[in-house]
Amino acid sequence: MSVILILSISLAVAAGVLLILSRDIVRLIVGLAVLGSAANLVVFMAGRPSSLIPPIIEAGTDRLAADAANPLPQALVLTAIVISFALLCFALVLGAYLS
Repeated sequence: MSVILILSISLAVAAGVLLILSRDIVRLIVGLAVLGSAANLVVFMAGRPSSLIPPIIEAGTDRLAADAANPLPQALVLTAIVISFALLCFALVLGAYLS
């Protein structure tokens, strides 16, 4: 499963870089979106997505379970999604202004 995810992420990075290197402004904006999504997937893969135990501290304990999912990459990806969406909106406005 992780090999398929790694191959799909690397394919998304390659497609994003290829689109960013294009001279067309629409392809550049789509490439930014694809590359941003690939970067989010890379960060998300660092947090053990295969773990089925949610990152919730149970009552009476002060730690997460040893095999629980890591909540930090999930929070970082949520923040990165908002930032990449703002960057994409700015790039769309800038592209509409330049063309």
